[in-house]
Amino acid sequence: MGLFETKGHGICVLMWVVAFLFALSVCGVVLVDGFWVHVLCGGLMGWMWIQSGWIAHDSSHYQAMVNSRYNRLAQLLSANCLAGTSIAWWKWNHNAHHIACNSLEFDPDVQHMPFFVVSTEFFRSLTSTFYDRKMSFDRLSRFLVSYQHWTLYPVLSLSRIYLWTQSTIMLLSKRKVPNRGVEILCVLVFWVWYPLLVSRLPNWGERVAFVLASFVVVGIQQIQFVLNHFSSSVYHGAPNGNDFFEKQTSGSLDILCPSWMDWFHGGLQFQIEHHLFPRLPRNQLRKISPFVKQLCASHNLPYNCASFFKANAMTIQTLRVAALKARDLDNPVPRNLVWEAVNTHG
Repeated sequence: MGLFETKGHGICVLMWVVAFLFALSVCGVVLVDGFWVHVLCGGLMGWMWIQSGWIAHDSSHYQAMVNSRYNRLAQLLSANCLAGTSIAWWKWNHNAHHIACNSLEFDPDVQHMPFFVVSTEFFRSLTSTFYDRKMSFDRLSRFLVSYQHWTLYPVLSLSRIYLWTQSTIMLLSKRKVPNRGVEILCVLVFWVWYPLLVSRLPNWGERVAFVLASFVVVGIQQIQFVLNHFSSSVYHGAPNGNDFFEKQTSGSLDILCPSWMDWFHGGLQFQIEHHLFPRLPRNQLRKISPFVKQLCASHNLPYNCASFFKANAMTIQTLRVAALKARDLDNPVPRNLVWEAVNTHG
């Protein structure tokens, strides 16, 4: 069928979109006065980060460009230079996620202690084989987890800080990083132009507003990431090649949307298909969706899907269940009047 070879022109279109959003945001900051104009420019910057993130994601899964050298250049420009995130760190993290989808010990994308837990199994202070450390469920963790269904969106809106921190830690660590010097140099490009752009704003109020606007908008992408897995099945231990298909389908959630909304989800709406065929170009995922659904049905495997809003509700419910159980341990977190009011039933 030639599905792996037919990649379309999505990356080229995205590159023009990224260039346009970047230029529009920079020109708005430099050439135009006005608080709300600068807030809008911050939002455009956040939207640019989302689009550059799709480029980094696609070019890291398959050769999206005409050759490997241009593909590598696309990765460095879209992740390191434009977003300040090391593509080497992202690949390391994302590859582990694909191999061990929703493994409590092996998948870094479900290991967010102390802020979030997707299962009460984390109350046992599991050990992360990815981070090589114990994820201690201490008093601080229990307190934060107890309110995780309320703090999900605010925390995700600040997740850009987490990406920058993890990238820095890896690049400065003793871990073997391919082309470390190039990675660091390209990240430094971001840390030259972004602070310089923010400094061009007239006062600290507008600078903070610009940064927060960019964080909040790009946080939409982080929400899309968690919707695909937070409410899905989890398991203990290392992945097993014999049950790869089952683990990938049970640990992923597709987002129902019309074809004209595919641009918004960046391919993540076909998360099951993407996990089963990670090197398949994004523009082919909708085509194989009926075949994957039929295959799952014939082998009695789950094929979970929900609308964007239903997926949000499912994720919040998953976090809420764990949050309420965290409060009901032997030494529960003190409950104040606000807690009692929002958790009253009947």
